[in-house]
Amino acid sequence: MTAPHCTLRPATAADVRAIAALNDAEVPRVSPLGVAGVRTMLPSCDLAVVAETDGGALAGFVFALAPGVDYASVNYRYFEERGTDHLYVDRVVVGPAWRRQGIAGQLYAAVEERARESGRAEVTCEVNVRPDNPGSRRVPQRRGVVGLGQHDTTGGTLRVALLARPVELA
Repeated sequence: MTAPHCTLRPATAADVRAIAALNDAEVPRVSPLGVAGVRTMLPSCDLAVVAETDGGALAGFVFALAPGVDYASVNYRYFEERGTDHLYVDRVVVGPAWRRQGIAGQLYAAVEERARESGRAEVTCEVNVRPDNPGSRRVPQRRGVVGLGQHDTTGGTLRVALLARPVELA
């Protein structure tokens, strides 16, 4: 199978249902959102981008948050408490049919570009280590992230690795 051509574009209200379906199909790799959660989250994002195939299918998306957002994520709060000017990747999701075709790398590159444009010091994210999600570690590791530590969430049912990558200003 050849890789589909994808166009990255800003997420819109018209994408909410497709984003929610794609996201919620990946639980527990990501936390559930549902349609209401996506609608609530979109306005808080500094960057919300979808990858759309030439055929109009939603292949993936990324949500990233700037500092200072009122967001009840223990992972986001960890990075906030570090006090660095960061752009936090809350989630990158690529549908099963489009994985390992470079789409996640394109989405991370969009976050890095936004971080550069807005003068952020680093891009931050976390990936699950329990339950293990090796696929979600591949792209950040290739992009040179630095591990900052790990912590348990959701009463110890999840363990995440906390990661950061300094932004290289052009």
